[in-house]
Amino acid sequence: MGVLAAPGAARDTVSTTACRTSHDQPVPPRARAAGRHPQGRQPVSSAPSAPPSRGAHDPGRHPGRPTAARPSRTRTRRSRLAARAALLALLAVGTTGCTSNDFTRLGWPAPITKQGQVALTLWQGSWVAAWLVGAVVWGMIVWAVIFHRKKRGSAQPPQQVRYNLPIEMLYTVVPFIMVGVLFFFTARDENYIDKLPSHPDVTVTVIGYQWSWQFQYLNYKVPGSPTGYVTMNGEPWSPQTGSSQLPLLVLPDNETIRFNLVSTDVIHSFWIVPFEFKRDVIPGHPNHFEVITTKTTPTLIGHCTELCGLYHSRMLFKVRIVTPAQFNVWIHAQQAAQQKAGGAQ
Repeated sequence: MGVLAAPGAARDTVSTTACRTSHDQPVPPRARAAGRHPQGRQPVSSAPSAPPSRGAHDPGRHPGRPTAARPSRTRTRRSRLAARAALLALLAVGTTGCTSNDFTRLGWPAPITKQGQVALTLWQGSWVAAWLVGAVVWGMIVWAVIFHRKKRGSAQPPQQVRYNLPIEMLYTVVPFIMVGVLFFFTARDENYIDKLPSHPDVTVTVIGYQWSWQFQYLNYKVPGSPTGYVTMNGEPWSPQTGSSQLPLLVLPDNETIRFNLVSTDVIHSFWIVPFEFKRDVIPGHPNHFEVITTKTTPTLIGHCTELCGLYHSRMLFKVRIVTPAQFNVWIHAQQAAQQKAGGAQ
């Protein structure tokens, strides 16, 4: 439909047919206020539309030209921190070396027997396994926290990994494998420590009683003595005499020594700290164990580690590991002296 112009003016016919449809309805006030447009009427912009190319509406970019991705500052900082942490860990391991010290033994005393060294190796291996498991677990936790957290500004939760059969099988089977490996090494080392060779170099019968010890060297006889062997007696520790009257146990270096443990009254426990081993001394049930000494020592103090009565803490003895030549001189001197005296000194 045309619109007539005023008389004398130039005629200009404007067609509005194409701008109207059967769906034209008055715009509701709420829709108008919210900036929404009713169906059938679209907003018209006087500015020309840009061609549909990448980067056309991105300020600072050239239309149609791809832009290289910039690395995240946060990721770069994390990478630097991880590299520094790894360098420090390698430095700490390198400075410790392979020597045996308080750090590498992880609180374990320095062993003086081969059996004690085996026990120390098992102790260190258990710690290494524990640290490796801890590193894997903490690494997975940190990895999940960093790379699987909820994105900033996103309403979507992080990607979930529920009901994942391979992962569930992994964290079920791996612990069984770890326990099996630890059990294997523990059983192997326990069998070695409890092994009793048929021909030890020195055999000592240890008799525990309230509240001292007696040591009988079964390889060295003393005819006519009450025990028939070289025997060392002593007295419990006391404030007056200190450790001067304690029974003395002398052992040769680098030789196999068997201990037969006997009690005449209650349960005691025979313990020399650097042996890394102790065993109960039970009445009516003799116990046995063997060690191979690996070094000479100054005078050590042995203990009873089973509460056995009022003066349990005073049930001590002295231990000295010497060279085989020194041991032979000492044992033959004791043998001659006790044979002359008719009994233990």
